[in-house]
Amino acid sequence: MNGVSIILYLVAGVLFIRSLSGLSKQESARQGNLFGIVGMTLAISVAAWNWIDNSGATQSVGLAVLLGAIVVGGAIGAVLAKRVEMTGMPELVAVLHSFVGLAAVLVGISSYLTPVANRGAALAALAGVDETARHAELIVHRAEIWIGVAVGALTFTGSIVAWAKLRGTLSGRPLLLPGRHLLNAVLFISIVALGEPFGRATGADGLMWLLPMTAIAGVMGAHLVLAIGGADMPVVVSLLNSYSGWAAAAAGFVLSNDLLIVTGALVGASGAILSIIMCRAMNRSILNVVFGGFGTADAKPPEPGAAPAGKVQDMTVAQVATSLLQSKKVIIVPGYGMAVARGQGAVAELTRTLQEKGVNVQFAIHPVAGRLPGHMNVLLAEAGVPYDIVQEMEHINSDFIHTDVVLVIGANDIVNPGALDDASSPIYGMPVLEVWKSKLVVVFKRGMASGYAGVENPLFYLDNTRMLFGDARKSIEALVSAVRE
Repeated sequence: MNGVSIILYLVAGVLFIRSLSGLSKQESARQGNLFGIVGMTLAISVAAWNWIDNSGATQSVGLAVLLGAIVVGGAIGAVLAKRVEMTGMPELVAVLHSFVGLAAVLVGISSYLTPVANRGAALAALAGVDETARHAELIVHRAEIWIGVAVGALTFTGSIVAWAKLRGTLSGRPLLLPGRHLLNAVLFISIVALGEPFGRATGADGLMWLLPMTAIAGVMGAHLVLAIGGADMPVVVSLLNSYSGWAAAAAGFVLSNDLLIVTGALVGASGAILSIIMCRAMNRSILNVVFGGFGTADAKPPEPGAAPAGKVQDMTVAQVATSLLQSKKVIIVPGYGMAVARGQGAVAELTRTLQEKGVNVQFAIHPVAGRLPGHMNVLLAEAGVPYDIVQEMEHINSDFIHTDVVLVIGANDIVNPGALDDASSPIYGMPVLEVWKSKLVVVFKRGMASGYAGVENPLFYLDNTRMLFGDARKSIEALVSAVRE
C-alpha cells in the first residue's frame, strides 16, 4: 500500500470515529450519518484503487465485476432504506448483521483456498530465507482465517434467528434446552479443538476441518440467540452489532486491510459498550443475557391459570381528554405499539396541543423500549418532538409521583410492576418506568394481549389504571380533536 492510500485510509478512519461520536446524540445524528457515508465512500474508493493498481492484466474484467457489485448492492440498499418502515427497522438491522457475518465466512474460506496476493508474496519471500519465519507466518494466517470464519458463522446464524424472532416467524420465548450451558461449552471446545488439525493441514486438506467448524459455530450462534427471551431482544441486536464488528475486524486481518481492522474494532467495541450500558439499565449482567440465564436459576413459570387480581377498567376518549385538560403535568410513555400503529405523528400533535393549553408534557423513554436501541427516540425525532422534553428512565422515574396523567402508548413490559415484585416473572429485576405512582394511568392498547416477553402485566388491573382500547393512532387523533374542542 502506498503512502497516499495510507493517508486516505487514515482520513476514512477519522470520519468513522466522528460518525460514531455524532450518532451518540440526537442533535448530531444526521451529521454523524453523513460522516459515515463519506468515510465509507472513501474507503471503498481507495480499496478499489489499490485493487486496480495491483491486479495487472485482469483489471478490466475484475473492474466490471467490482463496479457491478457496488451498483447492485447500492441499489438494493437504497430500495430497502426507502421501503422499510420504522417498525421493520430492527429486522433490517439484524439481516444486515447477518450479511457481515456471511461475508467474513466467505472471505476466510476463499482466502484459505486462494491466499491473498500480498500474503502470498510475503510467504514466497520468506520461503528461501527462513523456514521458521515462513511457518510462523502460515500459522498466524491460518489462525486469522479460523477466528474470522468462526465469529462470522456465529454472527450469521445468530442474526438470522434474531431476524426471525423480531419478524414474529419464531416465538419470542426463550428456548431453554436442558443442559444448554454444557452444550455451549461442548460446541466452543469443538471449535477450538478442530483448529489444531486445520493448522497442520497441507493444501486444501484443511477444508475437512474448516467446514465442519463453520457448521458448529453456526449451530452455536443460533442456539445462543434462541435461548434469549423477547424482553432482551434490543440487547441482542446491539450484541450482534458487536459480533459483526469483530467479524469484520477478523476479515481485515485475513485481507491485511488496516482500515477494515480499525472499522471492525470500532463497531465491535461500540456495540459491546452499548450492550453493557443497556444490561446495566435492566439490572442484568451481559453473561446473563448472552447465555440465557447463565449463573442463575431459571425463572419459574407462573401457575397455570393464574392472573392478576382485579378488573380492567376502560375510559372513553372524551373522559381522557377531560383528565388531560385538568392536568398540570402529563408524561407520555411510548412503546413498540406506537411504532406499529405509526402513531408518532399524532402523538407529536397531541403534545403540541396540550402545551398550547398550558400543560407540561414530557416523554419517558426506557433503554429497551421497542426492539432496537434508541427506537423510540428515532420515532419521536422523526415526528418533530423537541429533544429537551424526551427524558431517559433514570432521569424521569422520580417524577411519576408528581404527575397527574401518564399515557402509556403501546408499551407493556417496560411498565410492568411485576418486574420489581414478582420473583417468578421472566423480567424480574429489570428496572421499569414506575408509571403506577402517578394519579392516573391511561393505557392505549388494541386488546389484552401480553407484551413481547409474553408476561402478564398487573398494571392493567390497578385502581388508578384505565384502558383506552383501539388503534393507537386513531385513538390519539380522536383525543387531539377532543382536547381542541
